[in-house]
Amino acid sequence: MLKRKGFYSLILLIIIFLVVMFVKDYQDSKLEIVDYPQLEMPKKSEINLDVNLHSSNAILVNLDTNKILLDKDSDEIIYPASLTKIMTVLVAIENIPNLQEKILLPKSIFKNLYEENASMAGFLPNEEVTAEDLLYGSMLPSGADASIGLADYITGSESKFVKLMNEKAKQLGMKNTHFMNATGLHHPDHYTSVKDISILLQYALTNNTFRDIYTAERYSIKSTNLHPEGMTVTSRMFKNLNANEKTRGEIIGGKTGYTEQAGLCLASLATINGEEYILVTVGAKGDSRTEQFNITDAIAVYRQLN
Repeated sequence: MLKRKGFYSLILLIIIFLVVMFVKDYQDSKLEIVDYPQLEMPKKSEINLDVNLHSSNAILVNLDTNKILLDKDSDEIIYPASLTKIMTVLVAIENIPNLQEKILLPKSIFKNLYEENASMAGFLPNEEVTAEDLLYGSMLPSGADASIGLADYITGSESKFVKLMNEKAKQLGMKNTHFMNATGLHHPDHYTSVKDISILLQYALTNNTFRDIYTAERYSIKSTNLHPEGMTVTSRMFKNLNANEKTRGEIIGGKTGYTEQAGLCLASLATINGEEYILVTVGAKGDSRTEQFNITDAIAVYRQLN
């Protein structure tokens, strides 16, 4: 009899334990869902702008009406090149409370970047800079040294930081996106769609710190241990835009990208007739030595809105 009572007591304890664990898991899952940002996805407008583009994929969204005004294979899987750094900068901002924190750039992060011939902001091994310096260095001149510096500081390695990037993509509903690095260097499993990038950018622009960085033409870095006179980084997009004909509207921010596989890319923000628009294009032929067809496409599209 005692053995039987002991057996039933054990079974009861196991049942109680399983019930408690189930309730905990259920509550945790509910919390995760609540924590996820709820974005209102843009809807297609009755009008689809007819523009002859150099880019293979494009999407134009009016942020005020939340309507898609141009859609060219926006769900197709593409390579994002340095448009990746939009996510890198956003995740970094959300994970560094004090942007004036000093960060030492270890020598170890530079070797692979030099070998890959990655675009650099101009920081040096063992240089001490602020988190803010690295954010601007990542966005404006598209510095891979700055991007990896942020990733290494926040999580200890690029691979761990990429997990945060993929988690954020999932939270935002970027269904066709998977990141393998924080820089946009080509990898066959590093992909997205222009629609997903537009979703990311629409969300990121609600963060005032991100918006300030994204719309800056240049940024001055104060004296560091290896740049005693400081240094200035400039936006690649504005540099190319200023060498081109301006739109009648105003392009106020943007991030360029290029790899051989991705082509010329651009994610831009414009204000036209008092309304804001984002345009994401990828896959334009050319490179740094040719006409910047990503800029040409942006000008052509925004002209249609006047």
